[in-house]
Amino acid sequence: MYLKQFYLGCLSHGSYLIGSNGEGAVIDPQRDIEQYIQEAEKEGLSIKYIIETHLHADFVSGHRELSAKTGAPIVFSHKAGAAFPHIAVVDGDILKLGTVDLSIIETPGHTPESICILAKDTAADEPAKLFSGDTLFIGDVGRPDLVGSKGYSAVEMAGLMYESLHDKILKLSDDVEIFPAHGAGSLCGKHLSNERSSTIGKQKQFNYALKPMTKTAFVELLTTDQPEIPAYFPKDVEINRSGALALEALETPRALDAAQVATHLQEGAIVLDVRSSAEYANGHIEGSLNIGLGGQFASWAGTMIPLHTAIIIVADAPVQIDEAVLRLARVGIESVIGYLRDGLKTWTDAGFKCVQANMLSASQLKQLFDAGDDLFVLDVRRSGEFISGHVPKAVNIPLAELSSKISQLPKDRALTIICASGYRSSIANGILERAGFKSTRLVSGGTLAWKDAAYAMMASV
Repeated sequence: MYLKQFYLGCLSHGSYLIGSNGEGAVIDPQRDIEQYIQEAEKEGLSIKYIIETHLHADFVSGHRELSAKTGAPIVFSHKAGAAFPHIAVVDGDILKLGTVDLSIIETPGHTPESICILAKDTAADEPAKLFSGDTLFIGDVGRPDLVGSKGYSAVEMAGLMYESLHDKILKLSDDVEIFPAHGAGSLCGKHLSNERSSTIGKQKQFNYALKPMTKTAFVELLTTDQPEIPAYFPKDVEINRSGALALEALETPRALDAAQVATHLQEGAIVLDVRSSAEYANGHIEGSLNIGLGGQFASWAGTMIPLHTAIIIVADAPVQIDEAVLRLARVGIESVIGYLRDGLKTWTDAGFKCVQANMLSASQLKQLFDAGDDLFVLDVRRSGEFISGHVPKAVNIPLAELSSKISQLPKDRALTIICASGYRSSIANGILERAGFKSTRLVSGGTLAWKDAAYAMMASV
């Protein structure tokens, strides 16, 4: 059996090409699909199936474009309700791929239509491989409270997940290798590992959600402390149910001069600055949203930008613009109307003002604390991160909740914003600027810099 994992770090997404005797199958493809076609050609494989483990909420799949370009049918669970021609599989179905049997296992829990695929090469004495989608991760299991579970409560879905795991997955041999659809950083679970594969046996040992417990205890565990659900998730489910447009069919963003950008801003557009937080701090368009390409760009863009909002990109180079447009399209954001021609130089040359972000080092923040300054420190990390340790006097409003809770913040005091490393605090700064906050300061290096300096951390109960 041939196997290659394609891992997309920006979305913590794993997709796969498997093959045998000249036949191949792609599992959970990302939206840009040329890599699968090129790899299949290189390996002498004709793509026979395109298999989806469920209707993904956190990214837009390229299944329909890949099918159009290869002629391969798309495979979904019979419960998915896919709105295009497809093979609707049920529990126990077997798809043939050369000498490999692809056995379908229905595993509702993350979503009602979730399936896993057990691949066994009948001509080789080797462990079977389980493509576990968002049912079983390395170190975690899929969350039960997403939009794919429409019509079911999180408690009901968690109960189904318990049954799928204990009645089916954990009865597989300990040597079965596991290849999930996501790793650490994904919002489809809460404790995903950085590891890209594992075995059933290892997960029985180390996965907190697979420890011996009652169904009631499992349901309570799985429905507690899940991360936020980004606003784009429901949209992506429906895009995947109907099939996304080919990337080449999307409108190409236009180069805009400064006056055009200013006009669009007055009409409600968002300027999305994709440079690093350091570059943004040195000068940016007031109220622009800084989501750097160096982090979880697409996920945060989908979380922070309201659906269908017109977007104008600010970048240092054309390659960054192309990368930003692609990454946004991967999560279904197709509302980029243009980009600022030649970056900020165009803005300032036209007489428009740039503003800078006020930066504090960890040592400067410590000096202010020691001097008795009445600081208002806003920590925008997730609640679990905050509870595990934070700088003194910090108030926690997770970044995903900031827009809806801005009224809780004092406009008559300087706000000092901190996160883990500086990435999220830079995003928060743009949100606050758009809301009229003028006196903000960002902690360079965030909580990590504070800890590295061995300054005291506070714990919350």
